[in-house]
Amino acid sequence: MQFKTNEMNPKASEAIIEYQSGFGNEFATEAVRGALPIGQNSPQKAPLGLYAEQFSGTAFTVPRAWNKRTWEYRIRPSVLHRPFERVDNGDWISKFDTENVTPNQLRWDPVPIPEAETDFVDGIVSIAGNGDLFSQAGIGIHVYSCNASMTDRFFYNADGEMLVVAEMNRVRFLTELGVLEIGSGEIAVIPRGLKFRVELPDGAARGYICENYGAQFRLPDLGPIGANGLANPRDFETPVAWYEDREGNFELVAKFAGNLWKCHIGNSPLDVVGWHGNFAPYKYDLRRFNTIGSISYDHPDPSIFTVLTSPSGEPGVANCDFAIFPDRWLVAENTFRPPWYHRNYMSEYMGLCYGQYDAKEEGFVPGGGSLHNCMSAHGPDVDAFEKASNHDLSPQKLAGTMAFMFESRYLIRPTRYAIEGGLLQADYYECWQGLKKNFRV
Repeated sequence: MQFKTNEMNPKASEAIIEYQSGFGNEFATEAVRGALPIGQNSPQKAPLGLYAEQFSGTAFTVPRAWNKRTWEYRIRPSVLHRPFERVDNGDWISKFDTENVTPNQLRWDPVPIPEAETDFVDGIVSIAGNGDLFSQAGIGIHVYSCNASMTDRFFYNADGEMLVVAEMNRVRFLTELGVLEIGSGEIAVIPRGLKFRVELPDGAARGYICENYGAQFRLPDLGPIGANGLANPRDFETPVAWYEDREGNFELVAKFAGNLWKCHIGNSPLDVVGWHGNFAPYKYDLRRFNTIGSISYDHPDPSIFTVLTSPSGEPGVANCDFAIFPDRWLVAENTFRPPWYHRNYMSEYMGLCYGQYDAKEEGFVPGGGSLHNCMSAHGPDVDAFEKASNHDLSPQKLAGTMAFMFESRYLIRPTRYAIEGGLLQADYYECWQGLKKNFRV
């Protein structure tokens, strides 16, 4: 267990951004010395006049290895709010119908930055998804595009955890359990139910969100790779305790059962002075990923690039895998080095944080995305194929690139916005039409 203490009483403008390392560890952290009780979670009177509140991320009886819960010691309990009422969902969708599902390969231009003042929550648009949040299976795939910080507005998602991939500029998550800040090429995972607001240190920002309705993301097993490699636990960072003691006329927005709700609260809900547990937000710099690849011949399966996985009931078949394609050396001999042409059991949504993806020379740009559903053929475009087929096979460094993939066992269903919103590239299929017949006897 790690223990951190901050002696000051920070306000929102003085947010402490400090982290504890390690994936899934049991943490103990307090923003004011003495905020945590010793030896008992909920004494008759919590220290410093605080309220004790357990924040549970799993059922109470889940085996210890997967049990997630955090004890919060807060200025006011979460139950202190006015009744919720429904609000417009905007373009945030959680029910994905079959109307727009197609075997065609799909690719999109980036979602534009809004002209009107738009915060993180209002700037979320849904691109695709699958499963059913009521059955706690599947994912929602969204893009956020925003230009205004949240100040007196807060949010939590009761439907799923949120894996946020930053693409353009930084986003700062001020949460009940501390402050996370990520920039392009970094991710943050916000647990189901955690309250937060978002600031934009660099102005307008954009990125991707995987809203995970299924089992919580975890590190994949390494099998014959052994004890080290891929994403190392020590490189994941969890914030230390930080709190706001603010009163005013605030709004709390909740995503619940696929809809958005709001209520009035008279104080900031980010008032946790100390906490201990293992159910907490975390961040990870994707550039720290320890890439594994062939050092002889052939192009291995892309599963070697898995950062996090949300397992399903079938071993080895994921509700969602989060994989990345970062800077790496290519050294395989007598090998076509980009991804081969393939038709996949799994369905794949890809995005790009920065740089160029090696299998697509044109058209796949940062902030955009592509969808190749189950058994829809895909692979390098004409230019990438010709270059890789004739390229000198000396060691080559792919640099300045960061693509990623949300891969799911369930068909990924595009939303109406994704099909009719003007971002779909109608000519995507053209990138393969120049592939020539090379067969000769």
